Amino acid sequence: MAQKNGDTMLNIIMTPIRAFRLRYVPLLLIYFAYGASGFIGIAESFWVKEELNLSAEDLVALGVWLLVPWTIKMIFGQLVDSVKILGSNRKIYVYIGASLMALGTTLLIGLSGEASWLASYPKESVYVFASVISMVGFVIQDVVADTMSTEVVDTTKSQEDINKELAMIQVLARLSLGFAVFIMGWIGGELASIYSYEKMFTISLFIPVISVLGVTFVRLNEVETTPLNKQIFFGGLLFAVFIVVVGYNEIPYSQEIVFIISISVVLYFLSTIIDDLDKDTIRHIKMAMIIIFVYRAMPSVGPSVQWWQIDVLHFDKAFFAKLSLIGGGLALAGMWISAKYIVNQSIGKVLIWLTVIGTILSLPILGLYYDIHTMLGLDARTVAVVDAALISPFDYIAGVLMLTLVAIYAPEGKKGTWFALMASLMNLAMSAGRLLTKYLNQMFVVTREIKDDNGVVTTVANYSELGSLLWIVIVVGFLVPILTILIYDPKVNTGKESQ
Repeated sequence: MAQKNGDTMLNIIMTPIRAFRLRYVPLLLIYFAYGASGFIGIAESFWVKEELNLSAEDLVALGVWLLVPWTIKMIFGQLVDSVKILGSNRKIYVYIGASLMALGTTLLIGLSGEASWLASYPKESVYVFASVISMVGFVIQDVVADTMSTEVVDTTKSQEDINKELAMIQVLARLSLGFAVFIMGWIGGELASIYSYEKMFTISLFIPVISVLGVTFVRLNEVETTPLNKQIFFGGLLFAVFIVVVGYNEIPYSQEIVFIISISVVLYFLSTIIDDLDKDTIRHIKMAMIIIFVYRAMPSVGPSVQWWQIDVLHFDKAFFAKLSLIGGGLALAGMWISAKYIVNQSIGKVLIWLTVIGTILSLPILGLYYDIHTMLGLDARTVAVVDAALISPFDYIAGVLMLTLVAIYAPEGKKGTWFALMASLMNLAMSAGRLLTKYLNQMFVVTREIKDDNGVVTTVANYSELGSLLWIVIVVGFLVPILTILIYDPKVNTGKESQ
């Protein structure tokens, strides 16, 4: 029995390694680059807190705008499906995305180094522009990687085996991203305590380089283009212009207007692209979408928790690096071990499980706020380490299930657009969550200390409302997903549905 269990554990550990193929390298490196963007995360958080006059509400609002490029992915999906540049509709778009990422990083280098060529521009405006430009680059590359994930499978196998390979590719993609988060977040945090912010942004230029290595040195199969869907492309382009105009002119309730129009446009385009699927398949997809949309639309506390940890608990850059290492490492291990089984589980069942566990694991932070750790004789950093270790493996699982379902139903010749629209819908769910987060931060105002250029305090630190904010986020994040799942649970099993 012991030998059998040992063989089973060995099989579990070896499953992702045995599944790896050289043809997966380009898309895995793109996912790795996206995960590696966390390299600069800790340094950027401290820099924004110390150098930019942005409130918690401002930063949450920025997060909503940063999701907009993901919402208009259908434009990039159409380009990848239908438009070749210099004879390529895969590799060239990876290069374009990398160039935009490098441009955004260059702006941050100049901003943090107080370059003269940026002196006449407001720091906050340059930061927002740089962040959006970089995000557009990541989105373009993500569209290419998503599309390639359906093109690198061995089509000579049975449909059941093809579906299993599609699922494993999604697992490998999350593992690649997770490994980057694991190692790069830690390295970036450690270096942030040594080097200046300007130096850190400069070092982070390695990220776009990584993303192009795969498509440069691994030969990709030629992919035929399909006719441009003018309705989706030009409709999406018009939609993008509308978003820019609304945002630039600071129209009242601009984010809410953009969200409502966005979800209407995406749902309409989705309905046109799945017309040729059978009614039962469409019904399963729609019910699964409702559950996952609600699950991903739950609000968070916002940046105020990290401010509080820095100012009150005195967590420094090196400690945040340690948390990143622990969290990323265990997330990677959790995904690795579950690779053999995760794709056969019911979406509703897994999300109920994740919701309950996520709620339980939110309680340590609440306890830290109310100083319960002191009553129990525990150090705040010990509690934070344990919490990071426990919660980290669960964040990737829902995404793998969703992406597997999307890959299985990807219509031939429309895969780039299909992935883009489905990803847009999921990112709109995150936009909804960030809008809710913004409203909560308006109701429960949490502020950090802000000083002007002369060192005079213009805003005092006030964390008195953080407890109420934590309670509401935890309760809503538990009740709403559970009730939605109980009402709409489609009992979809990706293994069964794919057959």
